[in-house]
Amino acid sequence: QVQLVESGGGLVQPGGSLRLSCAASGNILSINAMGWYRQAPGKQREAVAVITSGGSTNYADSAKGRFTIARDNAKNTVYLQMHSLKPEDAAVYYCNAGLVQPDRYQYDYWGQGTQVTVSS
Repeated sequence: QVQLVESGGGLVQPGGSLRLSCAASGNILSINAMGWYRQAPGKQREAVAVITSGGSTNYADSAKGRFTIARDNAKNTVYLQMHSLKPEDAAVYYCNAGLVQPDRYQYDYWGQGTQVTVSS
């Protein structure tokens, strides 16, 4: 069964840091773009950061300079290092990936979400 499993969320004080991880598992030939999205209560899900299979990155303006996305292709894992967290960063963070399966088609997968709470 192909799945994305996230970890690393939690409660952090304003100004603090967290690192989120998302590991893909199952029968996967390769992984194309991977990314992190977030959804706060009452708001639409929004993109935070994306990384291509070649390592090119793109960030939301709100994440630039504070968040870093990285991937370890050997581990099928994507990370989101977050620094200088603000209360407005609080949300459920979701991992997304384009996974190429044995039929050679890409399928879009989402993780279950991990809660990030920023509060003193």
